[in-house]
Amino acid sequence: MTDAPVLYRRVLLKLSGEALMGEADYGIDPVLIKRIAAEVAEVSRLGVEVAIVIGGGNIFRGAGLAGAGMDRVTGDYMGMLATVMNALALQDALESTQVYARVMSAIQIHEVCEDYIRRRAVRHLEKGRVVILAAGTGNPFFTTDTAASLRAIEIGADVLLKATKVSGVYDSDPKENSEAALYDTVSFDQVLMDKLNVMDATAVVMCRDNHLPLRVFNMTEERALVRAMTDENVGTLVTL
Repeated sequence: MTDAPVLYRRVLLKLSGEALMGEADYGIDPVLIKRIAAEVAEVSRLGVEVAIVIGGGNIFRGAGLAGAGMDRVTGDYMGMLATVMNALALQDALESTQVYARVMSAIQIHEVCEDYIRRRAVRHLEKGRVVILAAGTGNPFFTTDTAASLRAIEIGADVLLKATKVSGVYDSDPKENSEAALYDTVSFDQVLMDKLNVMDATAVVMCRDNHLPLRVFNMTEERALVRAMTDENVGTLVTL
């Protein structure tokens, strides 16, 4: 545990499905998901209310198969189901750390999780439960990035945390340009104008128009999520 004061009261963490894979080609790395759960648990015990939107790319990518001929709507719904699988796995990992967690889905699957209802989600957060929001927005053609922006705004989050495998937002692709510069802060308008690929454009515009700050950081670094709660210099802050 850290003694430093926390910066946020309520956060929404956006996790990609790929973040759960580790070094595997698909699926869920049990060691990695336990580490993520341990960090979320530590943040929760700091008194921060934590909601999580999780992707499903480690299991299924609807957009990719749509490009190969599958009906896009069908593919997107299959992708939503993949996010529910990831959410249940994360719930189990969190509960193994003695943290109460609830999975809430934008599509009805009553046997395994609750329906997403904003007021109920906020109540869970107020009671100290981690809320895992699955199935995106419940609509095809919308990414889980957009779902994360929407849910963060709905629940009144102080910040949207975008967990990635890089240290933040760069002025060019660091995988292709070894001299790419890392931003400490950058504006939403610059992200859109320079096509910096932080999140999809719809998600970025929603954050900008609703004055929701976005912090992009490297989740693969040890205790990165915990440090993001107490250190303003972690990753890149995207703001107005």
